Amino acid sequence: MKAAGAAAFLVGLLLFLLNPPSLSGAWGLVALLGGALALIVFTACATVALTGRDSMSEREFDRLLERSERLAREPESPLAPTEFDVLVSEAIDGLPREFQELLERTPVVVSHRGAEHRAYGHYWGDTVARDNYPDRIVIYQDTLERDFGYDPKLLREQVERTLRHELAHHLGWRERGVRGLGL
Repeated sequence: MKAAGAAAFLVGLLLFLLNPPSLSGAWGLVALLGGALALIVFTACATVALTGRDSMSEREFDRLLERSERLAREPESPLAPTEFDVLVSEAIDGLPREFQELLERTPVVVSHRGAEHRAYGHYWGDTVARDNYPDRIVIYQDTLERDFGYDPKLLREQVERTLRHELAHHLGWRERGVRGLGL
């Protein structure tokens, strides 16, 4: 809706500046409004198509959040950590102390939904500079193991790289800047 509103404003302003309406004829005004409406609808559809629809739903994220917080409160987890969980823990332990302290307030969650998101990891939140939303780093085990599981050393390196990539997003870096860091 925000995209449609912004598109409507910009299109209306552009049409008004390029071809100011003459109110002498009703057909001219109808044609102008019809063209503007068609352009608005097209721009809104294109915006939705470009942003995609494959992100995690609010309900799924809340479910994942509740589960991770419940498991974090348990003194001893009934499930032993997997080899992949150990890789993620070691990647966290390999970070400089300042970043480890930052992750004490930012949960790192292992998920098996990477293929669905076409990603190795995700950062959910609004950076350390703001505190409007809960921050989470999600590491996708399925895609990492699918692409790098044939070589344990390479898998370990990619888990560390993915964690650092998502941590850079948490620090406020955009995708282009994170890639510029080599992550």
